[in-house]
Amino acid sequence: MSTSAVAPAKPISKSQFVDSTALLADPAALQARAAEDGYLFFKQRLPKDEVLAMRAEMLAVVEKHGWRQPGQDALGGLIDYDAINRLTEEEMHRTDVGVTADAYHDVQKLERFHRLPHHPRLLEIYRTLFGREVLVHPRHIARMVTPHTCMVPTPPHQDFPYIQGSAQTWTCWFPVGDCPKPLGGLMVLRGSHTQGYLPVQPARGAGGFAVPLCPSETEWMEGEYEAGDVLTFPSHTVHKAARCQFKDRIRLSMDVRYQPADEVVDNSSLNPHCTLKWDEIYANWQADDLKYYWRKLPLKLSAWDDGYLKPRQRIC
Repeated sequence: MSTSAVAPAKPISKSQFVDSTALLADPAALQARAAEDGYLFFKQRLPKDEVLAMRAEMLAVVEKHGWRQPGQDALGGLIDYDAINRLTEEEMHRTDVGVTADAYHDVQKLERFHRLPHHPRLLEIYRTLFGREVLVHPRHIARMVTPHTCMVPTPPHQDFPYIQGSAQTWTCWFPVGDCPKPLGGLMVLRGSHTQGYLPVQPARGAGGFAVPLCPSETEWMEGEYEAGDVLTFPSHTVHKAARCQFKDRIRLSMDVRYQPADEVVDNSSLNPHCTLKWDEIYANWQADDLKYYWRKLPLKLSAWDDGYLKPRQRIC
């Protein structure tokens, strides 16, 4: 039956993430939890000092463009509300990123931004989960959620329509700094991955589309993130961002994607998440080992399907 004919929705249920760190020593148990819950959470998985070093570099970009409040140390995320809102919505470039195109390009050029996703403590998760060699997608995304009036929370969605390729592609989301609930962290709908691809409808926020939720889909998982925490989920898991309750702070986070190296990948996942070319991103790097690393692998490319982002009615 259609969504207009169903019983009233259940009350929203919010539960705390379950830490899966102990299961890294038991691959079968880790895989079983992933199959049941559709997400994995790891407390303090990344070294805090490395995450904070990334934060300092991202905030230096914000400082360069004149949006930080003065008088803070290198890790302070207080934003000048008036300064950021002097930008027009057109200048903000893309409301799923949170800053202008020029500022986003500055972040994409940071060597640390592309090196952190290859950290051994992240790769261990996916080698254990997949049981085979891992492809780190080179297309990394920065979210720099500022208090600009055009910003809206990311709506409920799946990543698969935007990534395609293998359904075994997992998103790794982690805050670049502490992210308490009022700052607007990511939430996942437990078990939603078992339904496969779900139809979409146009919506405001990152991606421009949302999955319409059924009345029974209420079991959201959330957490009080600290620097070093990691949340990961497969591309069919429905997730969304909570609304930031502050008008003077920035929420920094990264989206990174991993998949078994022997499964198909869409070519768009091998391109930068911006209009820059890889040579422009690499121009001032100190090391060469991660430049075009995926070109050394025998990857299998898949065709892009526009149909996944065509609006359709969902039947509950």
